Amino acid sequence: MADLALLLFLPWFLIIAALYWFYPRSLEKTPARRRFDFALLLLAFVASFIAGRWGFAIADRGIEAGPIWRQVLASLLAYKAFLVVIAAGWAWRGMRFRRVA
Repeated sequence: MADLALLLFLPWFLIIAALYWFYPRSLEKTPARRRFDFALLLLAFVASFIAGRWGFAIADRGIEAGPIWRQVLASLLAYKAFLVVIAAGWAWRGMRFRRVA
């Protein structure tokens, strides 16, 4: 039950991961870039899983918001963690693999 947030967002995470993997097309796809992209996507999924688990665990502390609150907080934190890692990786990849003309 604690991983429901991750399962519900998995299709959306896969779409975002595909966009990250294929764009921008102006950067050369070297083996180093592929390793970087794979490691970053793995980190994003792991961060999302951990954030979702943490959100599910802390949701009932101090507030009485109902049973759905655990899933809502887990989903919010999982999604945010995934996007933060992807956004930081996108910027880092742009600086690291910049095409030199």
